[in-house]
Amino acid sequence: MSSKVAKLVSAYRQHLTVPWQAGLAAIQRVIFAVYDKTDELRLRANVEEFALVTQQAGKKWLLLDLTNAFPEWMAAQEYRDAYFESPEDLAGYQAGELTEFIADLTTQLKSRISAEADADTVVALMGVGTLFGLARVSSVVEGIKEAVEGRLLVFFPGEHHPENHTYRLLDARDGWNYLAVPLLAKD
Repeated sequence: MSSKVAKLVSAYRQHLTVPWQAGLAAIQRVIFAVYDKTDELRLRANVEEFALVTQQAGKKWLLLDLTNAFPEWMAAQEYRDAYFESPEDLAGYQAGELTEFIADLTTQLKSRISAEADADTVVALMGVGTLFGLARVSSVVEGIKEAVEGRLLVFFPGEHHPENHTYRLLDARDGWNYLAVPLLAKD
């Protein structure tokens, strides 16, 4: 395990040692595990460390990987061949987001969360970098956060700027202000 990923696991372990407070607003139950985009493969190779830490803390673990969410969604579209010829014709594409894709994705995620998670579960989202150019991570988090009774852990390849609570996915897009709890691999 790389030292950066080990530090992120350590920060997560430290966060989990604090007893979970009941009655928190949904935004207060969201955790962003922020890491450098170049560490994506290392993090994926060691994601089971996060699961182990979660279980050692007496909590349950539910990993939801979004890596193939868009290709699977697109494959299910009746007019996918026409979309590939004219991507601008994709229904619901506004302001850099595919609204129909986001709606379907959040519905699917909420269904899994309600079926497999409870108030003692950490629901982890992996693969959010694959949403770049299709959906904002904040839109997905906003769409599912109320369904998560325990904690929502978002593996976030990008940056966090604490002075204004700004997150930037893949260091490329303008950031957005979000009050989730940031976990960082501190030196």
